[in-house]
Amino acid sequence: MEQKIHQGRNVKRFREMLGIKQEALAYDLGEDWNQKKISILEQKEVIEDNLLKQISHSMKIPLEAFQNFDQDQALNIISNTFSDSTLIINNYNPIEKIIQLHEEKIALYERMLKEKNEMMAMLEKLISK
Repeated sequence: MEQKIHQGRNVKRFREMLGIKQEALAYDLGEDWNQKKISILEQKEVIEDNLLKQISHSMKIPLEAFQNFDQDQALNIISNTFSDSTLIINNYNPIEKIIQLHEEKIALYERMLKEKNEMMAMLEKLISK
């Protein structure tokens, strides 16, 4: 039995894991987007490839994660990693990678905000002279 991957639900899951609000994702996607459109998008089973690529780029998550992630399969994999009360640990943890990318994005935003504040302070000095 072939299981359907719900791409909209996957967008919502990853967005929530990263702590990204619908409004923030809408802002990243451009002027035509708003919170309501993101909410509607997250209800769609299939999302157009070009839009899914934009979302992937914005959230810094591989496109394949949205296309292939199935919660039931993931739960089966997780439950199967427990054997005799021991956890099998893989060298690559995609959740850690997602968190790392999110932290990098936050650092970038913080640097940009600092630079903006410095520029504003310089402009205020120039104006006051």
